[in-house]
Amino acid sequence: MNTFTHKIGSRLARIGFVRRAIEDRADLSAFKEPPNWKIFLGMFLIALSFAICWPVISALGGLAVYYKKPLILAVGGPIVYILSHVCYNVGMFLCGAKYSLIVFRWMTRVGVEKLLGGRPDVQLLSTAEPKEPTADQV
Repeated sequence: MNTFTHKIGSRLARIGFVRRAIEDRADLSAFKEPPNWKIFLGMFLIALSFAICWPVISALGGLAVYYKKPLILAVGGPIVYILSHVCYNVGMFLCGAKYSLIVFRWMTRVGVEKLLGGRPDVQLLSTAEPKEPTADQV
């Protein structure tokens, strides 16, 4: 086993988020349950943002060239882009935060375990150096 990658993995395993992800055996089991209406609405808005952004801007560009009116693209393009961006952000707000955290915890656990050469020892996690409180925290 490469000692350099093992050292990196053991240093990362001392971080609270990483340690909890490893101890909890973070997985993707949350994706087994059926999504609720917020998730469906969020996914619909994200898909809609992709569908309305560049195709509509391209169509506006074509119309601007066809009618020889560049203001169609100059005014309509940014409006459509902003609308698409708002649509995407609302979609991410509705469905992204929960599932993003689940995937990120899983990726963190898997990545650090690979750096450590498999499943990390419980001893490694329990001997992690706790941070001493500063004078402000006491």
